[in-house]
Parts: sequence; structure tokens; C-alpha cells
Amino acid sequence: MIEGLIGRKIGMTQFFLEDGTVVVATVIKAGPCFVVQKKTAEKDGYESVQLGFEEVKPQRVTKPLLGHFRKAGVPPLRFLREFRLLDGSLDDYNPGDVVKVDIFKEGDIVDVTGKSKGRGFAGVMKRHGFSGQPDSHGGMAHRRPGSIGQHSFPARVWKGLRMAGHMGAETVTVQGLKVVKVDPERNLIMVKGSVPGPDGGMVIIKHTTKGRLRRAV
Repeated sequence: MIEGLIGRKIGMTQFFLEDGTVVVATVIKAGPCFVVQKKTAEKDGYESVQLGFEEVKPQRVTKPLLGHFRKAGVPPLRFLREFRLLDGSLDDYNPGDVVKVDIFKEGDIVDVTGKSKGRGFAGVMKRHGFSGQPDSHGGMAHRRPGSIGQHSFPARVWKGLRMAGHMGAETVTVQGLKVVKVDPERNLIMVKGSVPGPDGGMVIIKHTTKGRLRRAV
């Protein structure tokens, strides 16, 4: 079985369980994804399956990619990602096959990867959670970071110092999310909690790589 799928974040919702508990969940349109290519240990040094998601017009892709899609017998696709196999054989998948959301089931634990919302240029208080400096008694640097180095030694700013800069728009993975509902007819999957990125953003859903024996919360 392939370890995951490509999808788009639809938004968040909530629903009630039979005992009246409210569950806040994120709705993701996962797949259907096309198998575009197989990577083998003999040729590529490892085994994986390249999946494509979301059809686009042919003029939206480059000519090399267009030939790649034609060779696989699939329409031009917007996103391409590689996935390993959790179990089974690589022979179970061939170019042109369709992988749907039914590889997940309720109760599964998944990791969701997406690109966080871009916040533009942000100061240290917003970006790193600094508490700031005093706002009274003549303080004139309320939201500034303060000292960023020493004078005589090392006479430079240390690498990695937390400072103001571009915030967000980074690849973020949230681990250990529980699948609370799967709708194969509409290719929808609901996971408990929030996932990175804005509504409509591309995400990757994988069976978790950590704590598979750990009970979901």
C-alpha cells in the first residue's frame, strides 16, 4: 500500500459524536491521484511510486513533462510527488492506475505536510514570541530585540540569532492526526485538528512515521 496521497485543504468544520462530544476537524480533498512513474531499486537505487494530482490544461506544463505524462497514459497534472510503499509489492502499481482516498480508514494516524501561511516581514515579538522591553520609565525600544552581540568578542553577530525577517511560507508537518471520517465517493478525508496552510492549499497526507502504536488523542 502506498504511504500517502496528495490533496487540497478544503477548510475546517465540526460535528458531534454519538456521546455528544464535539470534534473539530479539517476537511481535505485527497486524490484521486494517478500513478505516473515507478522507481525501482535496480534502476534508481530505491523503490517508490510517483503520483500526480489535479488535472491541468496541456499548455500549463512544459514539453518534457507533457511527454512524461503521455508515456504514463495520464492527463497533464499540476502536482507530482513520490511516495514509498508501506507494504505489498511495487508490481501492484502501474503507470495510469488511480489511487483513491480509500487507502485511509477511520482511526488511522496520519502526518499532514503543507506550506504555512505567509505573514510577510515580521518583528521579533510576532515572529519569535519575544516579550519586548519596558513600555514605561523612559524606555524607547518597546518592540526591539535588544542586544544582538558583544563588542570585543566575538565582535560579530552569531549565526542563527533570532531576528526580524520573513515569517511563514515554510513547509510544516503536523504529526499524529487522527482520521475521523473518510468519504470515498467525494474523495474527502477529515482529520482531527488543524493542518498547515490556507484553505485551498496543497497538502500531503501520509500514514504516520512515528508512534504508530501510540493511541491517538
